[in-house]
Amino acid sequence: MDTSNLRIGVILGSTRPRRRGESVAGWVLDQAEHRGATYELIDLRDHPLPLLDEPAAASTGDYTHAHTRIWAAVIARYDGFVFVCPEYNHGLPGALKNAIDYLWAEWLDKAAAIVSYGNGEGLRSAEHLRGVLSAVGIAHVRPQTTLSNRADFDGYTATPNEHHEHGLATMLEDLELWAGAMREVRAQR
Repeated sequence: MDTSNLRIGVILGSTRPRRRGESVAGWVLDQAEHRGATYELIDLRDHPLPLLDEPAAASTGDYTHAHTRIWAAVIARYDGFVFVCPEYNHGLPGALKNAIDYLWAEWLDKAAAIVSYGNGEGLRSAEHLRGVLSAVGIAHVRPQTTLSNRADFDGYTATPNEHHEHGLATMLEDLELWAGAMREVRAQR
């Protein structure tokens, strides 16, 4: 399958002032640089969405606020996503959940992969995120990449090893295949 025309957004799911996610997202983008698809950073800090303030449900597509229309236009451009997701108190960050909740059609029938990190490698946040992604119609690939705050960082800098690089490559390969397939599904809808 030709993946050269696929666009994948790498969503940095933390907005904290000091966050490990910047380093993780940078690593993902570096590893994806020579792949067929185009990978681009989507930093939630660049899209400061207030707590969900749209009067209508996202499934209606009736977006009344400019910040929602801008966010919708950003997400609509992509065929798939890599969610870089920390674990906060056994779940995903509120800013990420809020950003997902704002939209529906822009997520529908797209593909996603998850890179999680935390004290427990972000496994609980990734499982929480999978349920949220399913609810908005995103097909998420099974492989995921996990990083431990204790073993895979030097302070706030990610230090993934060869095992992580191999796992990420496998995950991105699956993501690109699914993103291409889901593009066909969207065309049929």
